[in-house]
Amino acid sequence: MKTVSLREAQARLDELAQDVAQGETVTVTRDGKPVFDLVPHQDKPKRRIDFEAGQAYLRTKGISDPVSYIADDFDDPLPEDFLIQPLPAR
Repeated sequence: MKTVSLREAQARLDELAQDVAQGETVTVTRDGKPVFDLVPHQDKPKRRIDFEAGQAYLRTKGISDPVSYIADDFDDPLPEDFLIQPLPAR
């Protein structure tokens, strides 16, 4: 890990960026105290639906065929207190 002052970081940003691109972390300081770190970029993992986990959960609830499953109360009327609630503010 490399430590540089803010003034030095401004003057050598291109060089520091190359170091960071190679995996090194650079701590930038002001008056000898750490202010921020330059770290290599990490792609966030894409969130995906885990269908296998969903099917496993439904099986624990006794639902063997989740594709054709419709809840017994699917078409029951909604409770009145639900219907009279105001819409959430945007």
